Amino acid sequence: MFSRLSRRSTVSTLCYGLLVLVTTFFVAVSCAFLLSQAARTAPNRSFIKNVNAVVIGAAYVLVLVISLGFCLKRRIAVHRRLQRISKTFHTLGKNDVPHTVFRYIQQEYTRACLIAYESRPKDGFQEGWGRPGTKFEGVRFRTSLLDTVRIIDTLAHKVIPRHPALRPQARMLHHFRFILPLLSKDEDGLTPLHYYDSAIQLARHMSREPTEQEYSVGMKAAKEIETT
Repeated sequence: MFSRLSRRSTVSTLCYGLLVLVTTFFVAVSCAFLLSQAARTAPNRSFIKNVNAVVIGAAYVLVLVISLGFCLKRRIAVHRRLQRISKTFHTLGKNDVPHTVFRYIQQEYTRACLIAYESRPKDGFQEGWGRPGTKFEGVRFRTSLLDTVRIIDTLAHKVIPRHPALRPQARMLHHFRFILPLLSKDEDGLTPLHYYDSAIQLARHMSREPTEQEYSVGMKAAKEIETT
């Protein structure tokens, strides 16, 4: 669309320039022929004291002045019209610009929106972080898992005021051993604390980042412990 408008503008400029050159050429030739004829038909066959030559020259000078006046008037009118255009930002409406320009703006805006939408990451993800478009988007698994330790420890102290103080490297299974009888067991005889202990150990000591599945298991166990 833009290249087509550019070509059309270039062709229009070339045609206008060619028209001006051709018009100037023919006017100059006609002026020369008329002055030559006025000199040939004069009694003294000269431009001296030749009324016809003066009238012809004055007529062409008048045409030149009027033409320049029209060009200057048009230029001033265009300049004043451009000066009246508001410099402050406002939304362009359909009636503010020519229809072709409005369609071009609409097409380019739509194209930019589609490109921005298609450029959004969908399948890619960063290890240890939630994938875009999922419920874990923007969550760092390791940090989120380790943050639950203090939350559960605070709740444990509310249930058992004399619960041991939290140590940095303490196993969850050992630290929360006093609340273990309060937790239900699954078919394998394991409580949510066993799964939670495994997830915290992985988050603390594993060299790689936790996966989404490991994070889900750990957070599910943490929620069950908090609920209990």
